[in-house]
Amino acid sequence: MTTQPHTLDLELEPEDNTRLANLCGQFDQHLRQLERRLGIEINNRGFAFRLIGERESARLGEQLLRHLYDETERGVLTPDIIHLALQESGVDALLEQVEDRLPEVVIKTKRGLIRARGANQQEYLHAILKHDINFGVGPAGTGKTYLAVACAVEALESDRVRRLLLVRPAVEAGERLGFLPGDLAQKIDPYLRPLYDALFEMLGFEKVTKLLERNVIEVAPLAFMRGRTLNDSFIILDEAQNTTPEQMKMFLTRIGFGSTAVITGDVTQVDLPRGQPSGLRQAIEILKDVNGISFTFFNARDVVRHTLVQRIVNAYETYENLPPSRSSLHPG
Repeated sequence: MTTQPHTLDLELEPEDNTRLANLCGQFDQHLRQLERRLGIEINNRGFAFRLIGERESARLGEQLLRHLYDETERGVLTPDIIHLALQESGVDALLEQVEDRLPEVVIKTKRGLIRARGANQQEYLHAILKHDINFGVGPAGTGKTYLAVACAVEALESDRVRRLLLVRPAVEAGERLGFLPGDLAQKIDPYLRPLYDALFEMLGFEKVTKLLERNVIEVAPLAFMRGRTLNDSFIILDEAQNTTPEQMKMFLTRIGFGSTAVITGDVTQVDLPRGQPSGLRQAIEILKDVNGISFTFFNARDVVRHTLVQRIVNAYETYENLPPSRSSLHPG
């Protein structure tokens, strides 16, 4: 994590389009695999790459890209080869070095205390308390949205803000809103359920219902933000990887005096139509050097879920890294 991301540029040589496609993988899956594991963002135009994230993670990403590009001369890269390269790179030891960098931040709500788990979550909470605009970028299950909602609830209960706005773009993989029953508000409601769940846990169902009725808490699709100026508010934009660049600019320019905004998303899980750039990816590139904006880059080690879920994830990763002949399912 870093509140001011480090940017590292590199160019791969010699230029060979076949080797470049091999390095990136189908639909850039190899680059997304590196991003998830290292907690960085990787952008490229041809053979020119830009890595954004914590300094040491970006440097390790550069070393891996150069190493893997060399490997493309000897054979076809696969997810298991990427996985082995990551393991051999010492990435776990690198990520363990960030522990105990900041004093603990505890979020107090009427339902109890909420503590960060791990250094990245701790720095994320520090960043939200210090900055007006904050980006939390990383895989699902890393606590990005949950901790943002906790900070929002604490700010509301301590009267630092007058209202909470929880926003998501109405885009999901394989889904079309027009086929869902009800009006627009009812159509969008299922996509906002994770935000509701966090609120119910921290405030209780009855209080959340009353605050929603009074518009102290507003849960809305991103399109409803156009034309508004949001003062004295705590605003969370969730699933921000599914915003277009135009939507992201629109959202960021809604933020008024006395407000805090947290933008969360996973740049490896974009559900926009193919060819449509992600507003989150573009915002990281454009805003990385702007003072007053924080960026927290989570990685796979930050996933906080039931231990059985972690075992399931590990089992699937092992299966997916098997050779095709062993990972194929045969009817019994």
